[in-house]
Formats: sequence, C-alpha cells, structure tokens
Amino acid sequence: MAVKAQVLYDFIAEPGNNELTVKEGETVTITNQNIGGGWIEAQNSRGDVGLVPEDYIELSQQFPAFPAAGTTAPTPNVAHVPAPDLSIFDAYAPPSAPAQNQVDAGGLSPQPDTPDTPVSPYLSSPDEASNGNDPWSVWNTDPSGGSNNNWASNPEGTQTGKSAADPWSSQGHPQAYQGPGAEDDEWDDEWDDMKSTGGYTESESGDGGAMQRGGAHATSMKISLNKFPGFSKSGPELYLLCKQLPKGKDKLPIYVGEVGPVWAYPEAQLDCVVADPKKGSKMYGLKSYIEYQITPNTTNRPVNHRYKHFDWLYERLLDKFGSAIPIPSLPDKQVTGRFEEEFIKMRMERLQGWMTRMCRHPVVSGSDVFQTFLTYKDEKDWKMGKRKAEKDETVGVMIFSTIEPEASDLDPVEVEQKCEQFSRFTKAMDDGVKEILTVGHEHWKRCTGPLPKEYQRIGKAFQNLSSVFTSSGYQGEATLTDAMTAAGKTYEEIAQMVAEQPKKDLHFLMETNNEYKGLLGCFPDTIGVHKAAIDKVKEADKLVAASKITPQDKVTMAKRVSTMSYTLQAEMNHFHSNRIYDYNRVMQLYLEEQVKFYETIAEKLRQAHGQFTTM
Repeated sequence: MAVKAQVLYDFIAEPGNNELTVKEGETVTITNQNIGGGWIEAQNSRGDVGLVPEDYIELSQQFPAFPAAGTTAPTPNVAHVPAPDLSIFDAYAPPSAPAQNQVDAGGLSPQPDTPDTPVSPYLSSPDEASNGNDPWSVWNTDPSGGSNNNWASNPEGTQTGKSAADPWSSQGHPQAYQGPGAEDDEWDDEWDDMKSTGGYTESESGDGGAMQRGGAHATSMKISLNKFPGFSKSGPELYLLCKQLPKGKDKLPIYVGEVGPVWAYPEAQLDCVVADPKKGSKMYGLKSYIEYQITPNTTNRPVNHRYKHFDWLYERLLDKFGSAIPIPSLPDKQVTGRFEEEFIKMRMERLQGWMTRMCRHPVVSGSDVFQTFLTYKDEKDWKMGKRKAEKDETVGVMIFSTIEPEASDLDPVEVEQKCEQFSRFTKAMDDGVKEILTVGHEHWKRCTGPLPKEYQRIGKAFQNLSSVFTSSGYQGEATLTDAMTAAGKTYEEIAQMVAEQPKKDLHFLMETNNEYKGLLGCFPDTIGVHKAAIDKVKEADKLVAASKITPQDKVTMAKRVSTMSYTLQAEMNHFHSNRIYDYNRVMQLYLEEQVKFYETIAEKLRQAHGQFTTM
C-alpha cells in the first residue's frame, strides 16, 4: 500500500542533491522510508522523485521510525539523577507546533562553472538570503528554533574525479602520531564503508567516489536534521525540576565585568594550526582519505585527524554544550572531487576557521573532549578519551548544572528582557550577513565574468582602431598607433586584474560572513531553550496552586533560569567581543587590498596616458 504524506512546510531543493521541492499543504507519496540521516524519499503528483526532510512532512499512517510531528521522545537518563515529573506541565502547556528542523538549502554551493557563468564559492543564488529555509522563519511558532545552517561549500573549480597529478603523498609527518583508527574497527562506520541498508554509503575507490543515500542517490552529504539530540526532546524542565544535580563536576564560573556577565578566560589563549593534508589509504589501497595535521600551541606536537574525527568532535561538542553555546556546523563532507587540490585547500582553510573559533571559546577550549582531540599521545590515549567523552552524562540542558554565576539571582522580568534583546539583535545581524553574502556573490560573478569581458572589449577596440590608423600610410602615425596599442593592452591587463581581485579581498570578507552565517543560524535553538525555560517559570504559580510543585520548587526554578540567563549573557558578550575583533580585522584587510587594487589600476592608466602627445 502506498503511503501518503502531508507536507507541513515549504522546502526548496538544492540543485544536484537529488532533493524534491515541496510546498506546504501538498500531498506526496513516500517511496523510501529507509534513507536515514533525517531524510526520506517521496514522489509528488507530477511523478518527480527526490529527498525531503522527514520533519517537513506528516505521514498519513504512523510508523515507529517516523513519529508524528510534535511527538516527544522518552526523556534521556542524564547524570544518573531522578528525572523530574514533566507531566505536571501538560495541563498548562499551549498546543505545540511541530518542531521544524531547517536546512539552508541555499547552502554555499557554487554556480555551474561555464564561461558565461563564473563560479562564486559562497551562495547558490542571489535569492538565498530570502528563501524559505531561514532558521529564524519559525521563531514565533517554535521556541526551539531548529536551524541547521551550513557555513561551508564546495570550492571554486572543484571537478569530479581524482587529479592526474596527485600532490598529496601518503607519508605522514615524521614526528606526528599518524592518527587514530587507521586499523581501528571503531571508525569503520558509514563514513568509510559500503552499507547495504539505510544511511549514507560511500564508495571511495572509483573516479572520485560517490556518496549515496540508501544506495540510490550520489550527492554531497548533509548533516542530520536532528540537531540537538542531547536536549531538544526533553526541554529545559529536565534541569529546572531536577531534584538532585550531579555533584563532583568541574564548575564553569561566570563573573561580572565591565560589559556584564563574562566567562572566565584562560591566561594564555589556546590556538592551533590545521595544515599539511596528506592522502592516506587502507584496505590495500582500495579506500582513500585525507588526513590533516593539527598542532596546538600548548604542546607544539602535531596530531593527525581525518574529517570524520572532526565530525565526531562536532557531535560531542553539540551534545554537551549546544543548549548553552552555539556550535557552528563543520564544512560539508564531500565525496565527488574531494581529492582535488583546490577542494582540499578550501576545506583545510574552513576547518582552520572552525577550530580557531572553538579555541577562542574559554568553555569549549578547556573541555576534556576538545583537549583530547588536540593532545592525545597515542591510539590508546585517544580511545580512552573518546570513550570518556561518549559516556559523559552532563550533556544537553544539564550543562547548566555546572555553571556558577558569582552575582545574585536575576529578576525573571529582566531575564526575559535580556533574552528578547539578544534575539532581536542576532536576527537583525543574520539578515545583514545574508545581504552581504548576496551582494558579494553578485559582485564575484560580475568580476569574474561580464566585467573583465567589458574591459577586454575596450582594449581590443583600441587595438583594432590602432591597426586601422597604421594602414593609413601617414608618416607621423607611429607615436599615436603605439600609444593606442599600449592603451588597449592596459585595459586587457586591467581585465585580468579585475578577474583575480575577488580572491585577494572579497574571498576573506565572504568567508568571515559565511562563518557568522553558520554561527547565527545556531542562535534560534540556543535562545529557544532559554525562552522555553522562561515559559515554564511563568507556569509555576499555576502549578503551585494545583499542588503539582511545591513553593520551594518554584524558587528553585527561578534561581535556575537566572543561571541560564547569566549563561546567555556571558555568551552574548563573548559573541560581541569576537564580532568586533573579526569585522575590524577583515574590513581592514578588504579595504587595504581594494586600495592596492585601484592604485595599481590608476598607475597603469597614468602610464598609458603619458604615451599620448599633444600637438
């Protein structure tokens, strides 16, 4: 029997990803429920088949693997403490809208590389900033947010297949431990091995390999839509009503500084360098991968990691800190063309940016899981750290149980005002960043396409006219024709400069905004946790009147939501401090390169001008 489903939200397919564009209210037929990764395959009324996020549709019949939208999963057992009775909120909770797990379908994928459509490695279309995949679009209906904004893309010029001249040797750094899992079955998961059912499957032995969903579709990978598995199903009440908070955990202090609540920063800033990508192989050379060398400034001893190790780190950080600290997504995993030199360099640059941002955060950088990633000594040390991280019980909203503000508790009204203030700012900044990306994308296309051609045509026209003058046979022609020819060549040189300039200045401006786009896309979820907590505290009087909780429980809830507010404010101030530094730095670089660019053009034009004489 064919299974029908109702589309709950608009979804715009990303070109080349075997996705299906659907509209709210549309009825589709489910053709494959076992795709995995938060996707299912569906067919529309026109017969088109493609992938759709499973949270965007509601099945006509219920299946265990696909709960109806809004269904709550069992509360996870966190920190081995008695779970609070969450059913007390049921009588007072408003009807819940189905959680939307958004995917930025615009992503950062490049345009098709044709002579008339040059590649910009940042946006798929100028409309990307206003499409229906905005993590802020469901803000008023879903306090949990549910965004999944990728900040990475395929690089300019990436092509299918391996390069004939492969500069990435399989020899590792002589002093570096060669990375965990070379012969470790723990790592032989869906990232590396062919799977017969479900999930993503990867064949790495062909021409560039192919990533498949369910064995049927070869596309680039997308991360799971279930963005916050550690807390999104349970809500903040797990922390607010916890009878016994875990003891013996390292505390995270928050101090009140000149700008307000701030994290405790280390005396020496952690930093690391991602470099020296090497191509490795296993299974007697049948399977290949790229390994990156990471060197922290604390040890100056390099360690090696593959992309899937970075992905493991991202998932652990998201699980542990995601309800309190925005953890931006990694650059996308890509199979097609992933061994191309340009792609490897682009991914390394973006992994460097991601690691630098994590190193800057005093809480993330000081965590055991992050330190293990940077400083493990051998494979045994890595396995022990990995297992310890995966058994960590202080995850999700329970991370707030480790936070200790030094100041007095905040008034609930002030808590709500602070939350709303930051919500408005991050939403406005998100819009501004997307506008820069859209304008920058258009400018990149113009600089690498029509604009150089216009300068080339001007230069060619000058040289053609010079040829005509030469044919006149007039004896006094040489000075003019030489000057005309030189002017034409000057404009051809300017055309080349215009085409190459975006890589020297616009590239860094776009990369910074890409990074902030991904970071800002996390805030609806993080702020959503705080809004949900505030709503629970507002219900406290009714719950006390109904004898569902005690007056002391109400006091405890208010105290704990104050702790959450201090956390949000400390994160706000950390974000603002980094934002001011980053935009000062990148704008200085951009304008310095622009000044050099126009000064060089002006000098070339002055030289061309000097060759003409006045009679």
